Amino acid sequence: MIDILIKNISIVDGTGKPAFKGNVGVLGDKIVNVLGNEDAKEIIDGTDLFISPGFIDAHSHGDLILGDECARLCKTSQGVTTEIGGQCGLSAAPINPKNLKLVQGQLSVGAVKFPEDMVNWTSYKRYLEYADSVPKTANIKSYVGHSTLRIAVMGFENRQPTEEEMEKMKSLLKEAMENGAAGFSTGLIYTPCCYATTDEIVELAKVIKPYGGIYASHMRNESYDSVKSVEETIEIGRRAGVPVFISHHKILGKSNWGLQKQTLAIIQKAIDEGIKVTCDQYPYPRNMTHLNACVPPWHFNEGVEKMSELFKNPEMREKIKKEMEDPNSKYDNYYLNAGGWEGVFVSSCPNTSGVIGKTIAEYSKEIGKDPFETFFDIMVENKGIGSAVYSSMCDEDVFEIAKFPHTVIGSDGLTREMGEKGHPRAYGTCPRAICYYHKENHIMTLEEVIRRMTSMSAERLGLKTKGIIKEGYDADLVIFNYEKLQDKATYTNSNELTEGIEYVIVNGGIVYKDKKLTGVHTGRVLRHYEK
Repeated sequence: MIDILIKNISIVDGTGKPAFKGNVGVLGDKIVNVLGNEDAKEIIDGTDLFISPGFIDAHSHGDLILGDECARLCKTSQGVTTEIGGQCGLSAAPINPKNLKLVQGQLSVGAVKFPEDMVNWTSYKRYLEYADSVPKTANIKSYVGHSTLRIAVMGFENRQPTEEEMEKMKSLLKEAMENGAAGFSTGLIYTPCCYATTDEIVELAKVIKPYGGIYASHMRNESYDSVKSVEETIEIGRRAGVPVFISHHKILGKSNWGLQKQTLAIIQKAIDEGIKVTCDQYPYPRNMTHLNACVPPWHFNEGVEKMSELFKNPEMREKIKKEMEDPNSKYDNYYLNAGGWEGVFVSSCPNTSGVIGKTIAEYSKEIGKDPFETFFDIMVENKGIGSAVYSSMCDEDVFEIAKFPHTVIGSDGLTREMGEKGHPRAYGTCPRAICYYHKENHIMTLEEVIRRMTSMSAERLGLKTKGIIKEGYDADLVIFNYEKLQDKATYTNSNELTEGIEYVIVNGGIVYKDKKLTGVHTGRVLRHYEK
């Protein structure tokens, strides 16, 4: 007797080949071949339904809220069965207890609160023990973040590491790789990661090579300097001898639209040279990150809270305003990328609830203040904490990057707590990819979109038994109603559950059914060295 028999269903097997009618069996945590007449503990009638491998979220920040119900619901409800965390230089570990508040301030973009046990995560092994212990409805593997390493060793200091500090960062990274980290990530628009030279990053990336690690980067610039930033990212992979992931590849700012033609050509040339390069991308024309990303990074050298205190000084307000308004200021200027305050939509703000769900321009008009003064006040009131959605991209560029043969799907989703507004990508990325790219705009077949979220992601991320419906592969599966499939999350109602996801199965356990979590927690922490 097998555990689950799924009968008479349309199978999209993850390889890209056309869907076909058949039956799928599950025994334990593996897929087994079946004829359709086997005895099973549970039988699912798949008539009028589709089944695919579970979706792989190639770019997740789920490690920052691992174990919380919202962490499970947002990913599981959209069909994600495996996620890759520790992105953008921001990982939950390793921690230096002396700098705990500093790292928590930086990680607050993805978490409202942190476990009491976090103070003990001085090694990656110790963090993984915690991660293993919390309930999960998806598998997770994570990178080690460069900002997290730097804060543990150097705090937020805007300088190059000493030889001793570099050896300490390398030692922490080596320990993490020995215990199964996926690789090393950078977020080069964020402090303190952005203070690093290319040489520093290369030296750290070399540490991950013997372990088959991957270098993933939120590049130094995704707007006017995107071309140079792609070149730097690839150069790091070339010099360190490791595969490269270009995180959430996009082009920000109307004046820069179209630059992907150059960036994609550079990526293809590198691939032709033998460098393994992958882009991940979310299927939306708006991005999201810290609200404080509007502020030039050279003001963060003592951390987020100290940065916010600068705005108590009227002279500093005027100075920083001029820097933000200057198109020649040398940073990835999210204020200008969004076309001004009309394009900065506040999604969360702990102490200024009136601005949530509005642009800075709308809120400033409502309270009768200058938009810059409103923004500076918000920074002070919230100690620099808050997040925003930025209207910075266009559909045409998103489509061209999506169609690039080396692009996979990643949500970059940030969901800090149940009910808090955010970007719809946190709840809707995978079904959105199917709807946006296939059902609505017809730029890909259903089978190709699913391949980008399953077998292709699995191959690029070293997930050897995932991503294909095939005997012996992991029983991570999604059953959906194609006709009803629709992402419901929007920019104003970001936490709406997807319609049409009927079942989600992880390691053989049904974790989601009837738009509800079932209480089954079969998700696992994956180690990169696992075969």
